[in-house]
Amino acid sequence: MHALRDHDLAVAQLRRSYAAVPPGQPVRLAKRTSNLFRPRSAPSTGLDVRGLGGVLTVDPVAGTADVQGMCTYERLVAATLPYGLMPLVVPQLRTITLGGAVTGLGIESTSFRNGLPHESVIELDVLTGSGEVVTARPDGPHADLYAAFPNSLGSLGYATRLRIELQPVRRYVALRNLQFTNLTALTEAIGEITATRRWAGESVDAMDGVMFSPGEAYLVLGSFTDDVPAVSDYTGQEIYYRSLRQRTHDALTIHDYLWRWDTDWFWCSAAFGAQHPVVRRLWPARWRRSDVYHRIVRLEHRHRVAARIDRWRGQPARERVVQDVEIPLDRTAEFLHWFAAGVGMTPVWLCPLRLREPAGPGSARSWPLYPLRPGLDYVNIGFWGSVPIAEGAADGDVNREIERAVSEKGGHKSLYSDAYYDRDSFDRLYGGGAWRAVRDRYDPDHRLTGLYEKAVARA
Repeated sequence: MHALRDHDLAVAQLRRSYAAVPPGQPVRLAKRTSNLFRPRSAPSTGLDVRGLGGVLTVDPVAGTADVQGMCTYERLVAATLPYGLMPLVVPQLRTITLGGAVTGLGIESTSFRNGLPHESVIELDVLTGSGEVVTARPDGPHADLYAAFPNSLGSLGYATRLRIELQPVRRYVALRNLQFTNLTALTEAIGEITATRRWAGESVDAMDGVMFSPGEAYLVLGSFTDDVPAVSDYTGQEIYYRSLRQRTHDALTIHDYLWRWDTDWFWCSAAFGAQHPVVRRLWPARWRRSDVYHRIVRLEHRHRVAARIDRWRGQPARERVVQDVEIPLDRTAEFLHWFAAGVGMTPVWLCPLRLREPAGPGSARSWPLYPLRPGLDYVNIGFWGSVPIAEGAADGDVNREIERAVSEKGGHKSLYSDAYYDRDSFDRLYGGGAWRAVRDRYDPDHRLTGLYEKAVARA
């Protein structure tokens, strides 16, 4: 009761802070962390989200949790694992919030069977542009907002509470690291595992992978279990992604498995020296986590120290290429070959995805602002780094080429980072008509920043 009362007080304070934002001024959340890579204009004030970062209830019988919108997955997992439960999809970085994963999308190794985080949302309360809080469900008077909220990036409002489904888990995750020297063989294996949820006679509960080159790629198959001979620890000197080349079998506690990518921000911690053995021993373990690395990146964006050093050394300027894209499975090998030849960044993350199958009769639903096709297998391909800007080229040219290639392959691109689409292309790819209809209903004065303005214009 106390938690629910405090939640109501926090929502009331959020509404007061929204009402206090002058008309015409950008609306932002006043939050300490962010997993965005889009530069944005900074508002003079932010919405007061204090008190909206917790878990309200966990119902182990119903297999659900009521969670506040600013609750991080780290905090949610800490509340659910003691019950032997976890969210159906746990995005790979600790400080991603529930509201952020729904309004901005998220993905992880259970997505080949459970889809995206928003597909396990039973209902959510949303502070809309009109200043009201409404409860949106798959059916009922606010079903249009429920459907359009995923990938709306705060342009349709902010989630204050979400009720989500949970799934049973075991104490450990047993891992099989399968090496592939042919990308077509890899995609065929993904298709078989997605269809059967088995490989070589064993069940598969989680699946992702890494491509180091077109001739060296790995699928990591995870099975939930209560019995393993030993477990590894990649929070110390050892580094998780390197283990794929060293071990065919492995095991982690369920907790360490969920955060296996966070310790080194996949492999991006190398840019800060955190993978050097000496630096790693000196770098406190509590600071080897994604939000610390992200703060370092934000400082670099602000002060441009590395860029100035590169200029002093006579090295070319670099273009940031930080993207996650979904490519249909039957075009994935083609895209990866194109990417390796044309962009050349390695490694890249591979995360199979299929929109969640319905529990009863009927087909999987689609989501208008990120219209993946129900029944079609995709692979999320993540690549995060920078490339030199070639002589005569402009900053953004590589990202534009990636956008063209993704569209040509029938794919979609997440919008947490740089985007360069013109407005007509953006509306076609990201449900512009559906977004405008919902925006006009719930934000008639258009107080919230538009989706295109957020994603492309960096407003």
